[in-house]
Amino acid sequence: MDKKADNISSSDVAHYIDHTLLKPDATRDQVKKLCEEAVKYGFYSVCINSGRVKYCSKKLEGTEVKVCAVVGFPLGAMDSRTKAYETRNAIENGADEIDMVINIGALKDGDLKIVEEDLRAVIKACKSTTITKAIIETCLLTDDEKVIASQLVKKTGYDFVKTSTGFSTAGATAHDVALMRRTVGPKMGIKAAGGIHNFEEALLMIRSGATRLGASAGIKIISA
Repeated sequence: MDKKADNISSSDVAHYIDHTLLKPDATRDQVKKLCEEAVKYGFYSVCINSGRVKYCSKKLEGTEVKVCAVVGFPLGAMDSRTKAYETRNAIENGADEIDMVINIGALKDGDLKIVEEDLRAVIKACKSTTITKAIIETCLLTDDEKVIASQLVKKTGYDFVKTSTGFSTAGATAHDVALMRRTVGPKMGIKAAGGIHNFEEALLMIRSGATRLGASAGIKIISA
């Protein structure tokens, strides 16, 4: 547990949050509102599907809010070249950060070469200034697989390992965040995402080792 999180305030938590809207039926007005809320409440970024990157980038120009795009979302099962293209396109359109979903099936197969090649394809498509995160979808993995996945993400040079898409069977847990923190060490970023509904849950994730939070309930979280 991170003792430094004991005195954290709701305004502090706001800067941990990637304010998230990834629903397939999200409208332009909803995305506009997301951006406006991120600026108003001081969230770290907006996290959106890659097709909304250009709009958000223009909307947030001149603010401190970053634009985070998901890649290979939410399954991670597409060809690595497709993920790399989506990554390049998102960055060209203004994405500051990339959250990619690993090849979960290959990991379950034990084919770590494919998992590593997939990770490298995306990171190669990034700029040196791009913040990179890899989603391992913890709810589909055993603890041993979570450790292996986290090790591969660290080995390939990502800035963060991320728990979940929020679109599978479950989201982040304190157990998984703590396990990932023990695996990657004290310096690498960990993003807890999925199922974080209130300030207490957010604080638990931070205390367990998370350095970023993905949440669609950001306003509720910081309004406690």
